[in-house]
Amino acid sequence: MDALIEPLQYSFMQRSLVIAVLVGLVCSLVGSYLMVQRLALLGDAISHSVLPGLAIAFLLGANIFVGAFMAGILSTLAIAWIRTRSPIKEDAAMGIVLSAFFALGITLITAIQKDNKIDLNHFLFGNILGVTAADVRDTAIIAAIVLLVVGLLYKELLFYTFDPQGAQAVGLPVNLLNFGLMALIALTVVASLKAVGVVLVLSLLITPGATAYLLAPRLHQVMALGAGIGIFSSVSGMYLSYWFNLPSGPAIVLVVSGLFILALLFSPRHGVLTQPNQVVQPSPVWRELKMLFKRP
Repeated sequence: MDALIEPLQYSFMQRSLVIAVLVGLVCSLVGSYLMVQRLALLGDAISHSVLPGLAIAFLLGANIFVGAFMAGILSTLAIAWIRTRSPIKEDAAMGIVLSAFFALGITLITAIQKDNKIDLNHFLFGNILGVTAADVRDTAIIAAIVLLVVGLLYKELLFYTFDPQGAQAVGLPVNLLNFGLMALIALTVVASLKAVGVVLVLSLLITPGATAYLLAPRLHQVMALGAGIGIFSSVSGMYLSYWFNLPSGPAIVLVVSGLFILALLFSPRHGVLTQPNQVVQPSPVWRELKMLFKRP
């Protein structure tokens, strides 16, 4: 018990704990929609696309959270524009935008660090132990906005997530819902910048929901359980970072990834070890290889 209480005597650990809870909560909630819609790559694209906005906001002396959010929204508009104005498919458009924005962000950050003795690399991999009171305030505001929107539009987002065509048929503004979901993802990524960084935020967006999906049958249960998993992973990773002098972002991701592996192996409904009699179809590649070697 002393090992748990001792770090909380320091103000930086108290701030880190608040950030960990907020980030673990909002990432899991928003990530549940991404996982159900099979849009994990979109979360990755948006998370990498915030870098240029972050760097430009730093150069202009503006709030970096605002700059990152604007870049995230711009990336979603760019993906939609490429998809609708060309024969390029959505996954290819995501890859193009992701790589272009990420390369621009890295270039700007490198140029900034040449002229200013400041380290911006923590935005790539996270540094939850270095958050300030202003960071806590901004993250709390973002988390409140995300939770409010999810709460108000839960039924509409649920319908749109599972049946976009049905939602459009009954008159729901599916394009606005889609854009709103993208905005929520951008806000969530911005809130997670200091905790896990843009490189690792996809894990916190997807893995808690995926873990809960192996344990719960309904979306609201997946969201609730995923939020608990996300919070536990963030707080546990923060303590591991403090105790063993580990980078905070990777520590959080390792915890949540470990929980996913445990659920994959021991889930009552889908566990590899708890359902040994479940019929598993062999890989198509393996089947074709066997057929190839059986030929005379």
